[in-house]
Amino acid sequence: MGVISTDLNPNAFVGLSLPFEISNNGDFQKTKTLIEQTRSNIKNLLLTAKGERPMHPTFGSNLRAVLFEPFDGSISDKVEGAIVEAIEEWLPHVSLDDMKINQKPVGVSGLAAYVPPYRVWLKDWCEWTDNQWPKIREVVGRSFRLRGSHQSVYTMAANAVIRLIQQYDVNPSAIKFLALGTESSTDNSAGAIIIKGMIDEALASKNLPPINRSCEVPEFKHACLGGVYAMKGAIRHIALDGAGSVGIVVCSDIAEYEIGSSGEPTQGAGAVAMLIEEHPKLATIDLNHSGSASDYRILDFRKPMIRYSRQNRVLGQQIQDFPIFNGKYSTTCYLDETLHAMEDMFNKRDLNPINYLRSLKTIFMHRPYRKMPETGLAIAYLFALAMGDKNDQAEFNSYCYEANMNPSEVISEMEISSLDIKKFANPNDLNKDAFPLSMNVSKIFRESRHYRREILDKMALGSDKMLDLGNLYTAALPAWIAAGFEQAYEEKISLENSEILTLGYGSGDAAEVIPMHVVENWQSAAKKINFSNAMHFAIDLNKKQYFDMHEGLDLKDLDYTKKNEFIIDEVGDINRKNYQNFGIEFHRYIS
Repeated sequence: MGVISTDLNPNAFVGLSLPFEISNNGDFQKTKTLIEQTRSNIKNLLLTAKGERPMHPTFGSNLRAVLFEPFDGSISDKVEGAIVEAIEEWLPHVSLDDMKINQKPVGVSGLAAYVPPYRVWLKDWCEWTDNQWPKIREVVGRSFRLRGSHQSVYTMAANAVIRLIQQYDVNPSAIKFLALGTESSTDNSAGAIIIKGMIDEALASKNLPPINRSCEVPEFKHACLGGVYAMKGAIRHIALDGAGSVGIVVCSDIAEYEIGSSGEPTQGAGAVAMLIEEHPKLATIDLNHSGSASDYRILDFRKPMIRYSRQNRVLGQQIQDFPIFNGKYSTTCYLDETLHAMEDMFNKRDLNPINYLRSLKTIFMHRPYRKMPETGLAIAYLFALAMGDKNDQAEFNSYCYEANMNPSEVISEMEISSLDIKKFANPNDLNKDAFPLSMNVSKIFRESRHYRREILDKMALGSDKMLDLGNLYTAALPAWIAAGFEQAYEEKISLENSEILTLGYGSGDAAEVIPMHVVENWQSAAKKINFSNAMHFAIDLNKKQYFDMHEGLDLKDLDYTKKNEFIIDEVGDINRKNYQNFGIEFHRYIS
């Protein structure tokens, strides 16, 4: 692009500046270089709406049509598309080498956790229940926590939120979105508003202002995925009408299983709160590049309300929240939905699956117990390997041959689009494996040198701490993320500018694959997580104490000095015509 010199003739000009503007001399503003004129032409073109120019109804761009669309991750692509289309049609001599859309990034700036103090060592539990410790250690973990009779999802959630506010010095008046993700709520009407009221009480005791009165307080429910949906809701809120404000998402859950069930060693309880804001301090999240999947699975994992109607609990005892589940079928559903969500992300981003998975250094997945995410990622890796180049396929074939499997038959099984998981939802097929060939191949893959590098090493951050949490349902994924960031900070591991893959899953079924991009100077936010401190205090239960607490009994001999936390002070038992509070939790903050 050339430049016309005005040194010899200061009155020389290329053209008129567009849109028309009056100069200081009273005439139309002129352009003196080709660059100026081109810039003027581009501005005029983009600011003109199609249909606005008489006699040229197609002149202009579609930018105005994008103005009032949701300000989410897709808006950049729509703006870029409108610009490219207009310039290619009306200014073909202009070459677009690069384009940057200024959009405020939104993501996670902080994390804080709370777990109840009551701990059960799985080695002890194996002795009490006649289970095999080596197997439990390998498949499940080391220990889990139980909630006490004075605790619920609301008290644990509020404990995590108040810690988040204190650890990150959050201005309460800036909070305009407070969301609860849980599948253990005991109130079918109220949700996060209960937590807001509790937090306001605690803030008042510290002479701090309350949370903003205009704060939205939704509750999100879809099994273990409720917290991820809440996080997506917070990100969309901050990107739209909540721009400039702060969002908090808290995931709080209680995983309880009947004595003797296969789920009993995977119990757990706890809460994790996340700080969501513009220009995040830990990681940005671009929802436009995420992957989603959902399908109704009938008998996977459910909590029908009729379970409560069969309980006659006396005052001081907890309602037991045991789920209805089918373990083998649940594993099948987890694998299938994981594969579909990943496929959706690969397609959206036009990614080569195996190259992408190899490029990642850190992956966090929903973790109901130790082995589940490892199995899920291993199967996803094998599926991606089968779709790779000839070298990838050669590696895949080697695993198949060692497993005495025909590679073409295994690949045929991997046609997930044609697999109907619902057909297994009957008494005769619940324990059948939907991917029997792939699972056999995965056993060989586990013994290879690639397994540690591509699976275990990518899941290493925070994994040791997760062995002592059990299943936290909605809080399982954010807890792992918190533990991972803390470990990376403590061990001075470089994460800045890297992409971290997170996968959330909820039975019933749905999955979300969400990439996170770690920002510069993430360490300043990571050092405030204090995940290890949240787990530090523990009361180890003996056999009798475990079974009594599991029954929901209030164990007076396990009382401890409560400090800076919320408790259930009482549960209403009045059901009169003129006054009712039956079943309502009344909470108290102990400072």
